Amino acid sequence: MPLDLVCLLIFVPMKLYNLFIKFRLQLGIITLALAILVNVTSGFWPALALYIISVLSIFTHFFIGPLRLIQEYLEEGDFEGAEKILNGIKYPALLYKPIRSVYYTLKGNIAMTQQDYDSAEKHMKKSLDLGLPMKEAEGANKLQLGMMAMQRGNMKEGESLIRSAIRAGIPDKESSAMAYLQMCQIMMQKREFRAAKDFFKKAKAQKPSTEQVIDQIKQIEKYISRMPG
Repeated sequence: MPLDLVCLLIFVPMKLYNLFIKFRLQLGIITLALAILVNVTSGFWPALALYIISVLSIFTHFFIGPLRLIQEYLEEGDFEGAEKILNGIKYPALLYKPIRSVYYTLKGNIAMTQQDYDSAEKHMKKSLDLGLPMKEAEGANKLQLGMMAMQRGNMKEGESLIRSAIRAGIPDKESSAMAYLQMCQIMMQKREFRAAKDFFKKAKAQKPSTEQVIDQIKQIEKYISRMPG
């Protein structure tokens, strides 16, 4: 089978499924109205299939939600499109718990891009309270909360959250390097120089490529060799 035909066979059902997710509430309401009409005119059994489609469509709309649709927007960097999908979820409390947790994580991440740190913190804490489905996501969430705590000058909370993020696991090397560098700076301020050097080595071992992280490593490297311990 030609490759382009295989891609088409995969792509088309995915597009159809995305359309179903986008309009399944409307589909559920329409099929419910049809089911009632058929039930009245022809009896319950001819309407059963329509009732099933209606119940499944409405139930999955509220229980699972449209989060699958957000992936495409995030891959394209279209945060406005992703936010529009999230804002369309009117009753997040009805979402299945792991999906609700992801919902609040995404809300927090989008708030971060808008520099709305109060909203970001509120949503991320809700996500953590619900429990994230993946440990790596938990680590990334705690790291962001820890960074925000540090920005507010709350060293104790920031250190606790960043340590917890490292223990949970952070999904990418850039973020891991940032976490270790932040811990290095905390240890330097606490004059725990041996621990600071250890965290600095771990940050460099991640071999980050982001210019901001590399610059931070260069700045700390000027002082780290002169520290005792």
